[in-house]
Amino acid sequence: MSPATTALFFLLLLFSTSNAHNITRILAKHPEFSTFNHYLTLTHLASEINRRETITVLALNNAAMSSLLSKQLSLYTLKNVLSLHVLVDYFGSKKLHQITNGTALTSTMFQASGAAPGSSGYINITDLKGGKVGFGAENNDGNLDAVYVKSVAEIPYNISVLQISQVLNSAEAEAPTAEPSKLNLTEIMSKQGCKAFADLLISSGADATFNENIDGGLTVFCPTDPVIKDFMPKYKNLTASKKASLLLYHGVPVYQSMQMLKSNNGIMNTLATDGANKYDFTIQNDGEVVTLETKVMTAKITGTLKDEEPLIVYKINKVLLPRELYKPVEAPAESPKPSKSKSKSKHKVADAPESDAPAESDPADDQTADNDSGAAGLDGRRLVMVMLSLCIGVLLM
Repeated sequence: MSPATTALFFLLLLFSTSNAHNITRILAKHPEFSTFNHYLTLTHLASEINRRETITVLALNNAAMSSLLSKQLSLYTLKNVLSLHVLVDYFGSKKLHQITNGTALTSTMFQASGAAPGSSGYINITDLKGGKVGFGAENNDGNLDAVYVKSVAEIPYNISVLQISQVLNSAEAEAPTAEPSKLNLTEIMSKQGCKAFADLLISSGADATFNENIDGGLTVFCPTDPVIKDFMPKYKNLTASKKASLLLYHGVPVYQSMQMLKSNNGIMNTLATDGANKYDFTIQNDGEVVTLETKVMTAKITGTLKDEEPLIVYKINKVLLPRELYKPVEAPAESPKPSKSKSKSKHKVADAPESDAPAESDPADDQTADNDSGAAGLDGRRLVMVMLSLCIGVLLM
């Protein structure tokens, strides 16, 4: 491969990775779709849309959504109806008027879900007279219920958001849908190397909070059994309320797939977050390695125990220590006099200065040994800029 070809490859790679879309952010710019946006999130369709590389969303304004909600469908049936409005192909406003033979049949996320009987998850798109474009479910006696209104947002061949006039009718999509079987979080963890953490959730009563958040989306970071065993002496020194906060600190009240974690680096709130008590941490990734950085220590995701939206459970190699309970303390400045000894670490960990703080904290513990590991890595944006500069330089040679 020639240098110019190699450079072009890297340029295309950088361009493709920068084109990730987020349907929630796109619709948030348009208040007339706020209800539609809300239910895409509530039904977890938003995260499924974001994971797909090529997608078309047929957006419904608040009036159209009000008509749909008046049918009082269950949330699970509502998901089927809305998934019928998400096409698994790209249709920009221009393409709508360039359909071969004036009509096209395209699959939707309802069809892809496996819940659609027969071909009921297909949508008929027809170029009509007068510049109009009609949309209708395949199993709807040929009726085109809605027409194209306008383009809301388009990222060519990635995502297109088009407003249509009203809800697409489909008896199959609106058929009553049984509630999926309940996910037993502690049972899932117990069977896959996280029994000790599961037992702590149960004994503290924190499992109730975790379970209450599953339906709305939940990400759990579970320290493995050997990690919990080593941490137990410190855990026992915590008060009941601090034990609960520490455990809740390992849950995030939103579904975050591995891909989402990698593309959404930054601060993340947890189940322990409560006003001024932030109890947050920072997600970072270096290639395939994803880390959770508190102000005290850094843990690494080592595997996935369960990924069944709306629940995902990861294994981590350390107990997460929140700064609200374990505060980093700067080591005292070195004496100006020459000394042969050198400090082995920049920080040590001390417990929060409260009357009921844990009795001891070992600064040499592996839990905090890599406090500053994140600082050693090259900032992601700087890396992109360096690669881009190198590619351009090669092209100009």
